[in-house]
Amino acid sequence: MATEVKCPSCGHPFPIEEVIAEEYKKDLQVKMKEYTRQKEEDYRKKELEFNQRQQEQQLKFDQRLTEEKKQLQLMLEENLRRTIAADFENQLQLLQTNAKDTEEKLKASRQKELEFLQKEQALKHKEEEMQLELQRKLQEQREGLAEQIRKQEADKHALKDTEAQLRMKELEMQLEAQKKLAEEMKRKAEQGSMQLQGEAQELVLEELLRSHFPFDMIGEVGKGVRGADCIQTVRNQFGQECGRIIYESKRTKEFGGDWIEKLKKDMRNTGADVAVIVTQCYPKDMDCFGEKDGVWICSFDEVKPVAYILRDGVIKASALMKSQENKGDKMHLLYDFLTSNEFSEQWKAIREGFMSMRMSILKEREAMEKLWKSREKQLEKVLLSAAHIKGSIEGIAGSDNIQLSLTDDEDVMMID
Repeated sequence: MATEVKCPSCGHPFPIEEVIAEEYKKDLQVKMKEYTRQKEEDYRKKELEFNQRQQEQQLKFDQRLTEEKKQLQLMLEENLRRTIAADFENQLQLLQTNAKDTEEKLKASRQKELEFLQKEQALKHKEEEMQLELQRKLQEQREGLAEQIRKQEADKHALKDTEAQLRMKELEMQLEAQKKLAEEMKRKAEQGSMQLQGEAQELVLEELLRSHFPFDMIGEVGKGVRGADCIQTVRNQFGQECGRIIYESKRTKEFGGDWIEKLKKDMRNTGADVAVIVTQCYPKDMDCFGEKDGVWICSFDEVKPVAYILRDGVIKASALMKSQENKGDKMHLLYDFLTSNEFSEQWKAIREGFMSMRMSILKEREAMEKLWKSREKQLEKVLLSAAHIKGSIEGIAGSDNIQLSLTDDEDVMMID
């Protein structure tokens, strides 16, 4: 039989077991809340600590990865600098060699020009002496003929008319022959002077081309073999031959009708790409420099800009042709480079760096996975302990509905 007690206030009787059970429930509820709060706080602290360690490890990994990238970049830059330095040194040596050759050629050309100028001066003096001698002879012949004519005039009255006329005709023919001889001698002297002037213009043209294009080869064309005067072998900034320009210098008063065809034939024989006629007079349908029947025509004052333009065109055309012709060569060069020891060693260094970084990442991943497994075991223990507690509470509470949760933001335990 249950023991009953009475309420001191109202005097209502009730069993003492209900009072004890109610107090026990309240005490147990307080203890469960405190236990749950403590466990939750410990879990949050451990989770925060785990996140901090994970961030620190990620930061260390990022720093290490950045350092590896910097080292790899420095290594690649050093290799590139060495390659560029070697190429620059080779180009500098080539330029120095070309400059020395150009200087020697300029000295030889100036010496030759000086010799031609001396010869020209000597020929001018000789021409002047020939002119003076010719004038003296003509004057003596005129005076002799005049004297003969005067004598004939004085004696013509004593001679027969027919004989006088024949003698006069003979004298006139002699005078005409002397005039023709004088004109022929003057023409030959002028031809010699014009030839000398033409040779001087050829030398000046060669000197102009050598001074403005020091890296090109300016060569003479043998006299009596071809009509052209000089050939310019065009070279680019790397010293590679790109093509040829052939020049013919003319110093006459009229433009020859066969000059163009002769120079085109010379262009074919020498393998030149462009032909230029430098002349004092233009064809009838031209008044400034231009192209006619495949040959460029310009004056001596215009030859420098025309040479610049034609040379640039030859270099660009050669670059275009080489870019089309050397596609197969580039593939062979690429294949040789890919199969060379240099490429193998460089790729080996890159692969070793990559494998080192990969092994480091794998080791860090294994360490993190071990840490995560340990944390999971700890969480499983916590959940298992909570399940045991829940089972004990349900065994005590009986049919009462008790809900416990460790995954919600706010744990709720409701006892109905």
